[in-house]
Amino acid sequence: MIKVGIAGATGYTGQELVRILNMHSGVKLQSLLCQSQVGQQYSALFPSFLGEVDQLLQGMDQLEAASQSCDVLFLALPHGVSANLVNPDMLAQTKVIDLGADFRLKDPFQYDKWYESAHPAPHLLSKAVYGLPEYRRSEIKKAKLVANPGCYATATILALQPLVSSGLLDSNNIIVDAKSGVSGAGRALSLGVHYNECNENLKAYKVASHRHTPEIEQELSAIGGKDVTVSFTAHLVPMSRGILATTYAKVKAGVTEQDLIEVYESKFGDEPFVKVLGGESPETKWVRDSNNCHIAVNVDERTGNAIIISAIDNLIKGAAGQAVQNMNLICGINETAGLSKSSVLVH
Repeated sequence: MIKVGIAGATGYTGQELVRILNMHSGVKLQSLLCQSQVGQQYSALFPSFLGEVDQLLQGMDQLEAASQSCDVLFLALPHGVSANLVNPDMLAQTKVIDLGADFRLKDPFQYDKWYESAHPAPHLLSKAVYGLPEYRRSEIKKAKLVANPGCYATATILALQPLVSSGLLDSNNIIVDAKSGVSGAGRALSLGVHYNECNENLKAYKVASHRHTPEIEQELSAIGGKDVTVSFTAHLVPMSRGILATTYAKVKAGVTEQDLIEVYESKFGDEPFVKVLGGESPETKWVRDSNNCHIAVNVDERTGNAIIISAIDNLIKGAAGQAVQNMNLICGINETAGLSKSSVLVH
């Protein structure tokens, strides 16, 4: 059994981790840690776990003890927190999967710029592996520290990875129009996600300044072998979960839709969680509560643009599910273990 600990177990992502790992036959939930509500029974806070996860929540002061007793430690914490907690001694005792942003960017100056604070542990950035299995599977298997990708970044990079690596991209003018459910903002109170603010409403936010932008550019540049620039705009839609990203990119003259479909099917044909759709555009309800990413490939012959549409559940493939996928890889077990391949139908 893989003994796991979860720091930040009471947040939306933490709850999803508990739910998935509780159903994982190869896992024992060893330690559940949080900032507040210490000493309370987990199932008393979240009754859906009654009779299944009844252990008491521990404080963050027990993180060191958890790192000594657990094989894998998940950090579902706000940015700027994990990097102050992870250290070489911890990495010598356990494997760490950080679901926050602290280890995603390789350049500490980029972190300073986009997160408006100095990186707490720049010496650890080179040790972290970016945890997108469909791109860095072999590196993840050997990692001690995994930087779980952001939700928007996951949907966008998966949508663009085959196009960028194929040599069929004609220009660097890539536009991403992405929309997310409210859970992407986290569980903390915020006026912008109050019911009266977001219901019956649609709005763009962090225009030209969204923090997933440098993460997307970093990974696509590494994939393509040259600098890639992305114009990324995020929107908040009045639903609880899900991401739909529509990406526009100029392709070389003469490239047809069938050419691109063949590239994408070749890349993702053996991937357990990425599905290239034929003739239909993805919908968020098709991937809800699953670790799947659905992708549709289109070419607008009039404009010469590829239009790639991707859909994921931001809390699963965009967070907890992908983290478990990474855990399976670093622990040397079946990559799909504990992860349902089917979505929960929503009518």
